[in-house]
Amino acid sequence: MNNETFPQYQPYLFSIAYRMLGSVMDAEDMVQEAWLRWQKSNQTQVESPKSFLASVVTRLCIDHLRSAKVRRESYIGPWLPEPLLSEPESNDGEAIMMLADNVSYAFLQLLERMTPTERAVYLLRHVFEYEYKEISLIVEKSEAACRQIFRRARQHLTADQPRFDMNWEAQQLLLGQFWQACLENDVQSLQSILAEDVIFYSDGGGKAKAARRPVQSKSKVLSFLLGLIRLAPADFQARPAIINGQMGAVGEVNGRIFNIFVFYMRNGRIQNIYSVLNPDKLKHIKLE
Repeated sequence: MNNETFPQYQPYLFSIAYRMLGSVMDAEDMVQEAWLRWQKSNQTQVESPKSFLASVVTRLCIDHLRSAKVRRESYIGPWLPEPLLSEPESNDGEAIMMLADNVSYAFLQLLERMTPTERAVYLLRHVFEYEYKEISLIVEKSEAACRQIFRRARQHLTADQPRFDMNWEAQQLLLGQFWQACLENDVQSLQSILAEDVIFYSDGGGKAKAARRPVQSKSKVLSFLLGLIRLAPADFQARPAIINGQMGAVGEVNGRIFNIFVFYMRNGRIQNIYSVLNPDKLKHIKLE
């Protein structure tokens, strides 16, 4: 393989790095660093360029997560992943739901509880279907240790991962009702749309006005939403988008990205709402 063929591996390497880091920009940096290391390597001795590059990216991500630990712990308010967007018309519901299984905000939030090595082992095995022998070489642990790490992580995620509705058409209809209720300031309709134990996560990172703790329960989320509606700029517009494999919207004000919303539904009601307002996490989103 020569340097001109590296681009064919970039999407794959990015998919590993994004799931490891939850950051589009950091994932792109890891892929770029892998490219630089590939250029410096003795390529003639590499049996599998794909495996070699995946190993490099994974190790880079582990090191990055370790160095970012203090920054994550001191982050102001809830930390949410950088949004990964795709256009609704370019995807079918089944394909989107398959993507949502391992890039959803709910999934990535659970990964945040793991150590960097645990995260790597779980993703390499569960998402990318690596054999334990390969994983052990990447994370520099025995095969037995990797098996134990994966088994423990899978048990925790299976127990803790929330269940959401998978009916794509029903989600579209419910979200349309939600936006209509917001537009008309229809309190009664909003009450009927929200689940009793709904949670609203808002990520401003100290750089945008946002709730510093998750807002929980229907009454509190309703009050919070009504406050957002009152304070919304007159030219605020919400454009539907698929974000991390879930129904969402890109909020725009005066021709610039203001925030993104991601919605999770269960039993015909909105269960979780995520809003990212931190401008550093929205830089990669381009308006059409």
